[in-house]
Amino acid sequence: MTDPSWVERNQLWTRLRRAVDQHPEPLPTPLAVVDLDAFDANADDLVRRAAGTPIRVASKSLRVPALIRRALEVPGFAGVLSYSLREALWLHDEGVCDDLLVAYPSVDRGALARLTTSDSAARAVTLMVDDPAHLDLVDAVRGSDVEVRVALDVDAGLRLAGQHVGPKRSPLHSPEQVLGLARLVAGRPGFRLVGVMTYEGQVAGLPDVVPGQRARSAIVRQLKKASLHQLAERRHHLASALREIAPLEFWNAGGSGSLETTGADPAVTELAAGSGLLVPTLFDHYQSFTPRPAAFFGLPVTRRPTATMATVHGGGLVGSGAPGLDRAPLPWAPPGLHLTGLEGAGEVQTPLVGDPASSLAIGDLVWFRHAKSGELFEHVTTAHLVRGDRIVDSVPSYRGQGQAF
Repeated sequence: MTDPSWVERNQLWTRLRRAVDQHPEPLPTPLAVVDLDAFDANADDLVRRAAGTPIRVASKSLRVPALIRRALEVPGFAGVLSYSLREALWLHDEGVCDDLLVAYPSVDRGALARLTTSDSAARAVTLMVDDPAHLDLVDAVRGSDVEVRVALDVDAGLRLAGQHVGPKRSPLHSPEQVLGLARLVAGRPGFRLVGVMTYEGQVAGLPDVVPGQRARSAIVRQLKKASLHQLAERRHHLASALREIAPLEFWNAGGSGSLETTGADPAVTELAAGSGLLVPTLFDHYQSFTPRPAAFFGLPVTRRPTATMATVHGGGLVGSGAPGLDRAPLPWAPPGLHLTGLEGAGEVQTPLVGDPASSLAIGDLVWFRHAKSGELFEHVTTAHLVRGDRIVDSVPSYRGQGQAF
């Protein structure tokens, strides 16, 4: 569980203020920074938890090519788990990686046509499918007879008392459904079945020691335990049956919150992680690990409505998912600041209350954390990389390179 002391958060505020003040040019806001000391420590901890199972970098949780490259340089990381085919093709063209697994099925006709007309891209990129229609679409736009690498996205949700617990992703759940599509891919000209994905989001993506939610957290931990038991049995049987159909290169599973447990499954050959590198607020309260927040965005105080309130410019960088307070940005440094119940995080202004508000001056920067990991970098063109109290590099995000996937 991430619970830094207020002393550490005040030290962060001081460090980041010095870093910005020492920069030779004024920096526009929102000002996104990544603490490289925390990023590197988190990368090492993810590798430790994976215990020898390779980790694919989940690009959706970074969206900054330099950070993807940095993670890939750490022994124990290998390959990229992309969230868009067009993104995967761009990362390949940019030379970021030559082993790209697209985590979601693509119906992007233009990107599919590009994939099938490039031998090098077709060797580097693996498509995700869970329906014969995905294969039909590839054939409909196919520009050559290049062989397309394919992986099956198998539902990894928990089936309990007739209910489905977990992300609503693939329709492939029963062995008959999985093996039926596997045979179809293996027997279809122009395609090669090379892998499987089973993403157990109800295990990897749910905090389970949330303050003030003791009963709910206990239920979540029990659901995780049941999911892992059910998945281990399903993966074992499916892996055995799939070996009779095609020689698989990989079985991808897990996420930042489940590396130890998922990596212990003999069927799993690789894991995926991304949020555990930057640590957004939704990854604060996990029993399995204690990461260090590494990504922050700074907003300037622009006015003082009252003696006990400070208003910053902007702030409405709200995380995706079911709407709720856990999706709002969290004022982090200096510690003790809070959003107001009436305005929350606004598009052009965000009032803040709490003890430090009375001492903030016009022009001071307040540092926030985003609820989700890579989504922060959809709002900025540049990520400023900080080591200690200095900005050591400024690198473009996807947006900064003119890309929006």
